[in-house]
Amino acid sequence: MANTYSALRLLREAMRGHKGWGQAWRSPKPKSEYDVLIIGAGGHGLATAYYLAKKHGVTRVAVIEKGWLGGGNTGRNTTAIRSNYYYPESAALYDFSVRLYEGLSRELNYNVMFSQRGMLVLSHSEPEMELAARTVNAMLINGTDAELVGPERVRELAPILNFRPDARFPIHGGVFQARGGTGRHDAVAWGYARAADALGVDIIQQCEVTNFLIEGGVCKGVETTHGTIRAGKVGAAVAGHSSVLAKLGGYKVPIHSYALQAFVSEPLKPVIDTVAFSPAYGAYFSQSDKGGLVIGGGLDRVPSYGQRGNLPMQENVIGGLVEFAPALAKVKLLRHWGGIVDVTPDSSPLIGPSGVDGIYLNCGWGTGGFKAIPAGGYLFAHLLATGSHHEISRPFDPDRFRTGFLIDEGAASGIAH
Repeated sequence: MANTYSALRLLREAMRGHKGWGQAWRSPKPKSEYDVLIIGAGGHGLATAYYLAKKHGVTRVAVIEKGWLGGGNTGRNTTAIRSNYYYPESAALYDFSVRLYEGLSRELNYNVMFSQRGMLVLSHSEPEMELAARTVNAMLINGTDAELVGPERVRELAPILNFRPDARFPIHGGVFQARGGTGRHDAVAWGYARAADALGVDIIQQCEVTNFLIEGGVCKGVETTHGTIRAGKVGAAVAGHSSVLAKLGGYKVPIHSYALQAFVSEPLKPVIDTVAFSPAYGAYFSQSDKGGLVIGGGLDRVPSYGQRGNLPMQENVIGGLVEFAPALAKVKLLRHWGGIVDVTPDSSPLIGPSGVDGIYLNCGWGTGGFKAIPAGGYLFAHLLATGSHHEISRPFDPDRFRTGFLIDEGAASGIAH
């Protein structure tokens, strides 16, 4: 009955030019002061605001965004969600995020279209299969789901792949995580935005930070294109421009920014129902609900703030895909784009104080920010509300670069984002 009503409502609104829909969130003018100010209205910033209000009762919160809500990396990724990480600290973080994603549509009363179609990482040699076995063992010890699969199981999961014996990289098997999958990136942002707004959070778009308000060595707010906004605490969640913001605030972050590009093909009939990734070919792909193939690869290792692709990386990724799944060779690309990703020396995020009193960081997610949105927001909200780390976020404090307790997840986070 509810589905019938929804369909009739959609038809009615279409007939009258969609003029009857209410606003999903307000567009308020900024107040002069807040308890917490969050810079960046992407997934992490919006999730942080929601959990601050929902879990900690902190509702005098503003999220400010220089562009539009979800217009940065949240809207520029390939939507993969997984927790197939090697180290226990990373496994705890990303599996917490997967668990939150599993209940997120109910939590927000908004369909984020999380589809647990699984994540398949291929091995193309006996040494790679040995490494895959170690990875599976580590994942199981860490409490995440994992299955070591042989070539026949791979064929069951993704028959479109290249199983020819003369393939450049023959398929020997791989690692399959059934709870992995994909979500709808804009739905995640919109769901958190609507839920945060309903709890009293102000979301202010087209509001750029021009400076930090530092008094006696303590951050007391920010200067913006909408004027001065004071705050008890300021949280920075600005993927792609973390180092730019750091210069304004007078603190340093161990981050380099790179362009990461992705592609979507023309719509096809269903050809694959999992996320398939080949490290050897340097490519991965899945199929969206609209039929388009969502294709990604590795970073362009030239530091850049450009939100566009370039021909050499396009050739690398698409060339790898065509060898990976030759049947896709004549599929036409619909569009491609780039996102800016902040990468730390150990390819793990920064969650913690910036070094300037009153400024806190949620950044450095590299290529894995989307899958970590619920956990990143939950843990950052805990830090901002209590002034101390949640046990899951503590290993990711920036002080690890002083102590040497790094979490080197370069192999796990460098691709299949």
